[in-house]
Amino acid sequence: MSTILIAGASRGIGREFVRQFVAAGWTVHATARDGTGAAVLAAEGALPHRLDITDDASIAALAQELAGRPLDAVIANAGISGDLSLPLGAVSGAELARVFDTNLFGVLRLVAALKPNLRAGERKLALAMSSLMSSISSNDWSTQYAYRASKTALNAAWRSLATEWRPEGIACVLLRPGFVKTDMTGHQGMEVADSVAGMRAVVEGLDLSDSGRVIGYDGLDVPW
Repeated sequence: MSTILIAGASRGIGREFVRQFVAAGWTVHATARDGTGAAVLAAEGALPHRLDITDDASIAALAQELAGRPLDAVIANAGISGDLSLPLGAVSGAELARVFDTNLFGVLRLVAALKPNLRAGERKLALAMSSLMSSISSNDWSTQYAYRASKTALNAAWRSLATEWRPEGIACVLLRPGFVKTDMTGHQGMEVADSVAGMRAVVEGLDLSDSGRVIGYDGLDVPW
């Protein structure tokens, strides 16, 4: 039986990941920021943990809870959009720091803390959530500065991580969910269950040869 940790799982895409991996027979560890979210995850069949991905002490506490437990996969799903409508002149340093702290730095700190668990697992998949908004070549409209930049930076960092961790057998892959009906999109787009079903199929088929890729819910590589 495979084991996965899903961070940022109390609602939306993360919660649907929990549902589908539990249904597929995986052992699912899942995180939420508070007790209410943890109760939601327990009701879905997951093993709940508290985590604030922007807090070093919280990440260290999670790593301690999971010490010695092999993980086949980690999905760092936690993310924020920031204010997508701001023109460049209105994007403050504080806004950039807030978005980057969750979407980039927190994600990197989390997988670094759980590397021993991945190394002990069989599948060894370090996964995080990218976006078409990360793509430089596909950027043909303005705004979304903080969110775009954080996801493009994540792509670059994940490619470096893929090279660093390849000798240890850990595959580092980014997933693109598509435009999905969540709070972030104002509940426009495709159904969450359809997006997650596509991404879960991608995850099920990954191996070390896929490390460094950005792969969409449809199985296609995302140009960036």
